[in-house]
Amino acid sequence: MSIVENAIYRDGRRVESPGSLEDTYRLLQSVLDDAQRASDQAAPAADDDAAHPGAEGGVVAPRPAEDTVVAWISLYRPSREEIASLAEHFQLHELAVEDTVQAHQRPKMERYGHTLFTVIRPAVYQDETETVEIGEIHIFTGPNFVITIRHSESSGVSKVRKRVEADPDLLRTGPDGILYALLDQIVDDYFPVLSGLENDIDEIGDALFAGQSNVSQRIYELGREISDFHRGVAPLSEVMRRFFAGFSKYRTDEELQHRLRDVLDHVIQVTGKLESMRSSLGDAMSLDSTLTTARQNEAAMVQNEQMKKISSWAAILFAPSIVGSIYGMNFKNMPELDWALGYPMALVLMVLVGVVLYVVFKIKNWL
Repeated sequence: MSIVENAIYRDGRRVESPGSLEDTYRLLQSVLDDAQRASDQAAPAADDDAAHPGAEGGVVAPRPAEDTVVAWISLYRPSREEIASLAEHFQLHELAVEDTVQAHQRPKMERYGHTLFTVIRPAVYQDETETVEIGEIHIFTGPNFVITIRHSESSGVSKVRKRVEADPDLLRTGPDGILYALLDQIVDDYFPVLSGLENDIDEIGDALFAGQSNVSQRIYELGREISDFHRGVAPLSEVMRRFFAGFSKYRTDEELQHRLRDVLDHVIQVTGKLESMRSSLGDAMSLDSTLTTARQNEAAMVQNEQMKKISSWAAILFAPSIVGSIYGMNFKNMPELDWALGYPMALVLMVLVGVVLYVVFKIKNWL
């Protein structure tokens, strides 16, 4: 059930579509035997042509090239038994097999004899949730096989298979050509993710000046997504440079070398943009802190103005109450109690004190 698609290619064309790993092993050996017999039969004829040069200019006929035979097995979260079967048949190194079983590996390329083990992290931007989904693909490439094991829902492997099947020349380059196509597709898929993240950062900028309350949380969440994405992309630069160092030793096709270097250029571009985004988010966090402090200061100033007004009116109302309370004590020895103008004077005094206080507070801009 973990087999997504399975095919055997010869000379750039699909010749078999096995339904199980056992059928793959059997049919791959059969196609290899047929290709070897065809090569052996063509070799004597080529030698005869070489022994008798052509009459026109003495041109020597070239020796026929061997057919390229590749089995490409695509698996989705295979069982331990399936991985063990692959490891036994294709002689995969136990350390690479252990990494495949455990998953959660960093991007890397490690060569074990004639087998290259590659780990790469594809990424997809989810528009519905505005989040980045980071996957993981393990790729084994050997003399006549490619094994892709993915641990995420989306990976782009199906698109790569359609692409290489439509390009026989690329398939004829063998496992290296398929590995290039996988790397190229996954790295190209990084750019839509960058576009989604750039939109998120623009939205954060608008939210900052709109004063939205949850902007700090969004900055933190987006920063974590970008950091995870960066960890899945940044190591690829050094990994691919180490891979390039083996071009001559492993006789990598010259055209593939150019294409792989183009993939590296794209990786460098993605890494640079991610680092710029991390810097922008750091600036956004600082700006959010500054704006929050400014809003708090502004709120404190408004509250202070309100307290001034409340205090001013309290003082204005409190002053007449003092006058009234003094003349309301009804002590026996109070000359003003027997004075005919005592009551009007008390009223005038209350009003006068209130007016004086109002004028003073108005001059001080407390009212």
